[in-house]
Amino acid sequence: MRLGIDWGGTKMEIIALSNEGEELFRKRVPTPRDDYDGCVLAVVELVAAAEFETGQRGTLGIGIPGSISPSSGLVKNANSTWMNGKPLDKDLEAALGRVVRIQNDANCLAVSEATDGAGAGFDVVHAIIVGTGCGSGIAIHGRPLKGANGISGEWGSTTVPWLQEDEFPGPINWTGARSAIDLMCSGTGFQWDYENATGLKVSGKEIIDRMHAGEDMAQATYRRYVSRLARALAMSANLLDPDCFVLGGGMSNVDELYEDLPAAMRPFIFSDGYDVVIRKAMHGDSSGVRGAAWLWNS
Repeated sequence: MRLGIDWGGTKMEIIALSNEGEELFRKRVPTPRDDYDGCVLAVVELVAAAEFETGQRGTLGIGIPGSISPSSGLVKNANSTWMNGKPLDKDLEAALGRVVRIQNDANCLAVSEATDGAGAGFDVVHAIIVGTGCGSGIAIHGRPLKGANGISGEWGSTTVPWLQEDEFPGPINWTGARSAIDLMCSGTGFQWDYENATGLKVSGKEIIDRMHAGEDMAQATYRRYVSRLARALAMSANLLDPDCFVLGGGMSNVDELYEDLPAAMRPFIFSDGYDVVIRKAMHGDSSGVRGAAWLWNS
């Protein structure tokens, strides 16, 4: 049995999978925000609940909104800032009495979708989370590409490439970077753009509903969003040239993206021809937690 935990900023979820990928157990609890010790305890309790209900002991993988630094052994780059600077893997292994595999949550999305999801059968999968933020992870032959310093796929604080004049200097994200991908290409950035243009603060879903209803301002916001996300993906295409892009998070539910993004990317691709596969995550909100479990896939 493989256990996976998705450690998010608002919720923590565990899943138990059989070797064949069958779901055996699932439970979700609120994240004890700003309480590191409380979060460690929550993991211990989730594992205990899963193993009690299934009657089995499992391997454990965890997806976190950050990464473990190879140089210090401590968590870094987590937007759940109370976990930064903590020896998370060591603390969990001491509390649980077993080895724990920890990866960035976007890497878990990539592993999940490359294993038995929208990216199955492709050698190189670049998975993008377009939700509250915009992070990414890379799976090669179904395994996470961690990188020498544990920052593979960490493009969030990179400025949107081929920045246009009206996008400069742009809003500041949580790291202090301006016009960064994790803001401008996220659902948060989509809402910010509409509010900036109209003075109205509405949800991303309502903006899409207004776009479908023919509202000019909503349609213009969508076109700007497509352009920014396409430029970010084109940068990845020029550097990594993945076989498949997989989108997860709230904005991945906007069906028009899968038709509009390839054409918007092509002017920025350094090639005389370019075909790209862009798919919606097959497992939806479950991709992160499933990918965490699949970190133990042999």
